[in-house]
Amino acid sequence: MSSENETVSRKKDSAATSAAILAAAQELFAERGYARATVRDIAARAGVNQALLFRYFGNKDELFRAAIADQGRRRLADGPVEGLLSRLLAGMLEPTGSAAQEYWLQAALRSPGHDEGTSAIRRELGDEYVRAMSSLGDGPDSELCADLLLAWLLGIGLLRSVHRREPLASADPAAVAGHVLRAAQVLLARTDANFPPP
Repeated sequence: MSSENETVSRKKDSAATSAAILAAAQELFAERGYARATVRDIAARAGVNQALLFRYFGNKDELFRAAIADQGRRRLADGPVEGLLSRLLAGMLEPTGSAAQEYWLQAALRSPGHDEGTSAIRRELGDEYVRAMSSLGDGPDSELCADLLLAWLLGIGLLRSVHRREPLASADPAAVAGHVLRAAQVLLARTDANFPPP
């Protein structure tokens, strides 16, 4: 019986350690981008040594990919597809450093020269997000329209959080979300229903 308890305890510790490393990576990649977020700093923030980080994730590229894919996929699974755009906006418009902030998006925006990061977004999330959002459209170009929406979201994130361009940087999140959601309805030819607000 004690060996069963030890096995369960090890599995829980393993899951907690992996989650702590992933959370620390998401925060640091978002704050500094891929190049400036060091494995040493990520391990220190997670409260583990670097060897353990490599044991769980292999290398920095794999950790970056996992960090982006983890949070991005959780946002997809958080609720019905009709609310996806609202959920993305809510996280994107949160103040920097808040718990609800879209760390995966910040990490991607702060790592423009990192091919693995760009590839991860395209491979891990881009197709899934476009597929989900295009399912909301009624028009013949729903996939193109969904792609345009995703590009717009990335642009909003870049100008608001990275470049801190005014008036967008200090605009009221509800006002920004309202404008985007109204435009999204037109773009996706959704005249029959409103997207839920964030």
